[in-house]
Amino acid sequence: MYQKILVALDTTASDQELLPHITRLAIVLRAELLLLHVADGWAARNFNQLNLMCSEEMQQDWRYLEDTATRLRAETGLTIQTHLALGHPPEQILKVADAERCDLIALASHGHRLVGDIIHGSTIEAVRHKARVPILAIPPKK
Repeated sequence: MYQKILVALDTTASDQELLPHITRLAIVLRAELLLLHVADGWAARNFNQLNLMCSEEMQQDWRYLEDTATRLRAETGLTIQTHLALGHPPEQILKVADAERCDLIALASHGHRLVGDIIHGSTIEAVRHKARVPILAIPPKK
């Protein structure tokens, strides 16, 4: 059914809610995981235009992705790739999902309500409107 699952990570505690669900699903389906984080700080958003060096934030993001992938490979034996994208998270999630031919996108929801979504935006809302593949959203613990 699903052969390659894009797992959008945001380096917050919500990742710890998302990863157990997705790794169990991947084990059952024998699917490959693509761990994606979209760096969206100032340096990431202006990286190409200004020929910037990797920021400390971006280096930390790479370490987080690689450490998470290494841990999950050891725990599960799954094939896991990592990808650090730069820019606007919803756009990059969709772009990478298409480019990598992922057939499921998994994200953690943050439980924002009206005001939080207005202020922060909703990555899930933006992705779900344009995604060409199914989306699995894992809610936060109550």
